[in-house]
This record gives sequence, structure tokens and C-alpha cells, in this order.
Amino acid sequence: MKKELKITITQTNNTNYRVELQDHYGSTTVVYEPSVKKAMQYALYWHEKTEQRYQANQTHAKAVMEMMAIDKKAGILTGNYDGLD
Repeated sequence: MKKELKITITQTNNTNYRVELQDHYGSTTVVYEPSVKKAMQYALYWHEKTEQRYQANQTHAKAVMEMMAIDKKAGILTGNYDGLD
């Protein structure tokens, strides 16, 4: 998979920059930084954490699927699939 980072930096006012980031897995974030230099530093940091973030998201998704299977086996699922209504 081609590893790429999409960065959009927009000046919001005289003192802040809006930084929109998207990694090659489709994860996105928006932060505000006081300078373009700080914006680029954050973008590089965020890009370095791409694989860790992806693995954490995969672990979370697996845990949710396992909980849903346990709930289904216990018969506590409802039409909303979470048993909370």
C-alpha cells in the first residue's frame, strides 16, 4: 500500500492555522497550531503514529465484534444491536 499523508493548512486568523490531516488508511484529524512550523511538526508526528493508530483501531473493532458475539449468545441484543435501549 502506498503510504501517503494528505495535509491541508489554512490560516484561520492572524495567529492560528487549521491543519487537516488524512493518512493512507483514511483516518483524519483536525488541529489548530500557532504557526506553519508547528503545523508541519504535528503533521510529521501524526504521520509517524499512523501504524500504531491503525493497530489500535483494529484491536478496538475486534473487541467490539467479540462483545457483540457474546451479547448475541446471551440473547441480550435488540434491534439496535447494543442491548442498551
